[in-house]
Amino acid sequence: MTATRPEPTAPAPGFVADSVPGQTRAAGSGWVLGLASAVTFLAFLDATVVNVAFPDLRRAFPEVSLARLTWVVSAYAVLFAALLAGAGRLADTLGRRTLFIGSTLAFTLTSLAASAAPTADLLILARALQGAAAAGMIPAALGLVLAHTPPARRAAALGVWAAAGGLAAAVGPSAGGLLVEWWDWRAIFLVNVPLGLAVGWAAARVIPREPRTGRQLPDPVGTTALALGIGGVVAGLSQGADWGWTDPKVLALVIGGALAGALALHRSGSHPAPAVDRDLWRDPLFARANIGALLFGGAMYAWLLSGPSYLIERWDYSVLQAGFGVTPGAVLAVAGALLVGRRVPARLQWAAVTVGSLLFAANALLLWGWAGQSTSYAQIFLPAGLLGGLGIGVVVTALSTVASAGLPPQRFAAGTGLLMTARQLGGALGIAGTAALLTGSGQGEQWRGVFLLTAISALGAAVAGATMRFNGQAKPARPGG
Repeated sequence: MTATRPEPTAPAPGFVADSVPGQTRAAGSGWVLGLASAVTFLAFLDATVVNVAFPDLRRAFPEVSLARLTWVVSAYAVLFAALLAGAGRLADTLGRRTLFIGSTLAFTLTSLAASAAPTADLLILARALQGAAAAGMIPAALGLVLAHTPPARRAAALGVWAAAGGLAAAVGPSAGGLLVEWWDWRAIFLVNVPLGLAVGWAAARVIPREPRTGRQLPDPVGTTALALGIGGVVAGLSQGADWGWTDPKVLALVIGGALAGALALHRSGSHPAPAVDRDLWRDPLFARANIGALLFGGAMYAWLLSGPSYLIERWDYSVLQAGFGVTPGAVLAVAGALLVGRRVPARLQWAAVTVGSLLFAANALLLWGWAGQSTSYAQIFLPAGLLGGLGIGVVVTALSTVASAGLPPQRFAAGTGLLMTARQLGGALGIAGTAALLTGSGQGEQWRGVFLLTAISALGAAVAGATMRFNGQAKPARPGG
């Protein structure tokens, strides 16, 4: 090991100083990373098990249309995306520890509510509240990791953090399949309760209290407008296939949502405590990382929803078989995240984004070419899933590393919130597009359309990654950054 001898003014070995000027921390960076990874595991576990249980939800609520039922997934994604930016600023204002613990407990309670929901509408409401709680957990968690980890070790720490999401994706499908087979869809939410309580208790004991920074709370009008904007656009896209794309309600949702989002961005340009920290986008590398996250999020979430459903509905797999069927790719996602975090230098992170996105596009194109012709798992789905899983692990880690490279320490959570907003917004749009395509006629062509949409979005992320090369190589290091 290196750098183990403490300097006279340094914290004790195994501990790091908080990167926020004027503050010091005696929290072990390993404990902080472990807790941050735990809440990331919870958030991604919840998403992956819902995808596997989606066919069981359709059987539990047969009177509910497919487009409406996808809001069990979309409600989480929409609220998550809409509130991440404001939550990032809130974490930097109130304190990352406070928001971390509060959001984790809220996530636990809303998971309990989802498990007890008697109707589809109440389940969707509980999922929306879960998404709001997750929006507070993630930027606070990642902000703590960045602040408590020395700069030289941040890429490796981000690799571990991203691997936690990959581990959830690996465990989720098989665990979700077992839970659904053993009980029903309610168990996939109930499993979050003991995990969330354990994380909240440990965080209260391990993470020290921190003083407020004095920054103002995020603009409530702008935050509300942003949430309504994202929700309106995604709602219109989700219901378009059901209601008709020229239906006045669909047009009102999409156009109204776009206008509300524009209002949120406009207010953020002049408000002293904006809902969206637009000035962070002045860094070209951070802005391009956000574009890459938006495009890759669309591809990734479309795949996470369609993969298990494709095996179940097209190849007649059971829920449990589908869960195990997508697990190998998720395992490779863990390996890809750890590899990029530990082995890829900062100057080549742009290449990791590009290559990982191309691998994910190859996964979708392979399935697109064979969607209507083959049911061979070993020849088609397994190699495609391995390519896709590796791509996810590589891209998620590399994008986080690129985006955090130029952030000032006191704005780690705000920057993380923006990056995750872009990814979750892309994911919500990808889910909406998937639902619209699967509502059409001709089962084979439906799936081909989904896989082609996934490939196009991933190729766009590869292009965005390639453009990061020029900024990444030409921009000198910032003092203190």
